[in-house]
Amino acid sequence: MPDEHPPADPATLPAAALDVLTVGEPMALFMALQLGELHAVADFRRVAAGAELNVATGLARLGLRTGYITRLGNDSFGRFLRGVLAHEGIDARYVAADAVHPTGFMLKTRADDGSDPQIEYFRQGSAASHLSVADAPPAESRITAFAARHLHLTGITPALSPTARELVFHLAQQARAAGASISFDPNLRPRLWPSPLAMAECLNALAACSDTVMPGLAEGRQLTGRQTPEDIAAFYLDQGAQQVVVKLGPEGAYFAQRGGASGIVPGRPVERVVDTVGAGDGFAVGVISGLFDGLTLAQATARGNAIGARVVQFPGDAQGLPTREELAAAGG
Repeated sequence: MPDEHPPADPATLPAAALDVLTVGEPMALFMALQLGELHAVADFRRVAAGAELNVATGLARLGLRTGYITRLGNDSFGRFLRGVLAHEGIDARYVAADAVHPTGFMLKTRADDGSDPQIEYFRQGSAASHLSVADAPPAESRITAFAARHLHLTGITPALSPTARELVFHLAQQARAAGASISFDPNLRPRLWPSPLAMAECLNALAACSDTVMPGLAEGRQLTGRQTPEDIAAFYLDQGAQQVVVKLGPEGAYFAQRGGASGIVPGRPVERVVDTVGAGDGFAVGVISGLFDGLTLAQATARGNAIGARVVQFPGDAQGLPTREELAAAGG
């Protein structure tokens, strides 16, 4: 078992340039405007996508100083995404320009029955897949020993390439050494891994470095071999996490803390599901922002449910992420 680490309290850390830092691959997303398979769709709408970008966007809309580490190609998609970062108020000081490799993009079908859409990715050899430790914040730019009070990671970035994987673990080690808190969403992408075993070993090791682990129920079963939310949470608590939230879809989420409270927080009812993609990212926004606001884990989980439920009622990955005013109006 890894050495246990005490839960980090962002309020007790020295003031940093950023509240939250994340790392990943932003992509241009072309959403179909008509129903049907992708080959038959003639019209698309371009928006921004990427799990970590969604989380950064949601946290920035809630007023947290949020930064993003990535690489963007020197192309139209890269310029588009830089504009999105600026529009959302996401700090781009750690966004590198790559003159050699392209920015990734993706296509997504439109669904009107609540089912998961079909998605095709065009990301192989992308600029972000060439992320490496060289893209980590340099020591001289840090106000504290780490660039932010909190680091948010997903299981997508370490799947992009061996060098991106090295960067993610480097950031986790630096954040841990500095006393910054870490959250981790497995966000499984099995096609990017050489095998299910390699995926599980890497992501479980990353979870063991984290304070807050947020798997979906199916993800937790795949990564741990355990079946119930309680057993999945116990697995990660035993590995060193301080708190675990297992997403249960429309039923809500199960939360558990080391030596503390546990239970199920019911989901929010939704009259009509427009697009399921991005719901988990919205949930992460709710949990992270709630913990920053001093909420209990149960209350932060309830906020995660509220934002996740809001996101699925909008097209696109980030359109439903609320501002503070919209969150209050939704009872979150």
